[in-house]
Amino acid sequence: MDSPKNRHHHHHHPHHHQPNGDFMTHLPKKPKVSTFIADSEVQAEFAHHDPSVARINNGSFGSCPASVIAAQQQWQLRFLRQPDSFYFNELQKGILESRAVIKDLINAEDVEEISIVDNATTAAAIVLQQIAWDFAEGRFQKGDVAVMLHYAYGAVKKSVEAYVKRAGGRVVEVQLPFPVSSREEIVSEFRKALERGKVDGRKVRLAVIDHVSSMPSVVIPVKELVKICRDEGVDQVFVDAAHGIGCVDLDMKEIGADFYTSNLHKWFFCPPAVAFLYCRKSPRSSDLHHLVVSHEYGNGLAIESAWIGTRDYSAQLVVPSVLEFVNRFEGGIEGIKKRNHEAVLRMGEMLAKAWGTNLGCPPDMCSSMIMVGLPACLEIWSETDTLKLRDHLRDSFGIEVPIYYRSPKEGEVGPITGYARISHQVYNKEEDYFKFRDAINKLVDNKFTCKLLPE
Repeated sequence: MDSPKNRHHHHHHPHHHQPNGDFMTHLPKKPKVSTFIADSEVQAEFAHHDPSVARINNGSFGSCPASVIAAQQQWQLRFLRQPDSFYFNELQKGILESRAVIKDLINAEDVEEISIVDNATTAAAIVLQQIAWDFAEGRFQKGDVAVMLHYAYGAVKKSVEAYVKRAGGRVVEVQLPFPVSSREEIVSEFRKALERGKVDGRKVRLAVIDHVSSMPSVVIPVKELVKICRDEGVDQVFVDAAHGIGCVDLDMKEIGADFYTSNLHKWFFCPPAVAFLYCRKSPRSSDLHHLVVSHEYGNGLAIESAWIGTRDYSAQLVVPSVLEFVNRFEGGIEGIKKRNHEAVLRMGEMLAKAWGTNLGCPPDMCSSMIMVGLPACLEIWSETDTLKLRDHLRDSFGIEVPIYYRSPKEGEVGPITGYARISHQVYNKEEDYFKFRDAINKLVDNKFTCKLLPE
């Protein structure tokens, strides 16, 4: 096998598929050598990862391959070399190209519907700020309702509080069970929450729905929930898919939400931080504004977002290079997604079996992340315990994995209260998960409990 150094030309010319001489001597019979990325190349692309750590937490911060980091540095240098020229001649063109790539990937109607922002958290604030103005300017009545999932991401919950509650709106949470046994459970709890929201003839102005919830991680049946919102007269639907692109199927026409956001740095190999916000064309779209008001105010969200003052836009400009990277894999991003799902499921089942526990949801309700129950004897009895155990696994075993606390139901015997959220991305190896399995088994054998860890 070639050393990654000899194959370096691939990083710059992913479409340069001439098999080299020594490859041909090994494989005289095959007319054509597969042009897909080799395992050794994948490992070379992520050689900057700390080799002493089992990174089974791609979900939190994602990962960025070396070829994309190189492309990012080129963009940064183009700006620094001659900022004025870059600002006047290149930046808008580059951002438009990234928006066009995203439009195709998510099957949006028009590139005008795609804005690029830093983060799904920023996107949520843009949408919620508009809701706050609707209250402030009298389009909505005090007491009108926003519905969100109890699973909603912590920062988004805070955003709802900051914008909607403060403006006089009421917030209704959809209480979801965990572990989850079926999509129907989620659909029926969602219907109940809408009923609670509509009490006394109140209007439900906004539903915030996760596509892949963060903690606990479950794939939410968004298409069904959006349809229910339409049937029940909910004004606007915002899908928070922080983990969407590269993790689940994203088809804007099929999902049918008013707003949909996803980070590109979690499961789509971009450097941090970049996300898209899709806004379905409507008479109200022009009311949306970026939170940072700059020279472009009033020219539409996409244009406003493309210049929020002098800053590093390189993460937003490398999207075409990322597309080149994912297309080196069989099936492109779809193939990666499918293989990650299959692998994380296999590893999740292996861990649950090794520990005598269970998964947090049925196989078809997880994406590239899955929740695995931890042995009850570890005595994970609070949020604080989950953080202490997570630190202990990082510091003493070199394992990076988030842990979720689930409070036991009345009368449960020996309940599983701690769940680990494992992720799988292209750089992961089975050894990463075996390392985790063995660490937990060692803790169990040593009669370890969370009480033993210092506060």
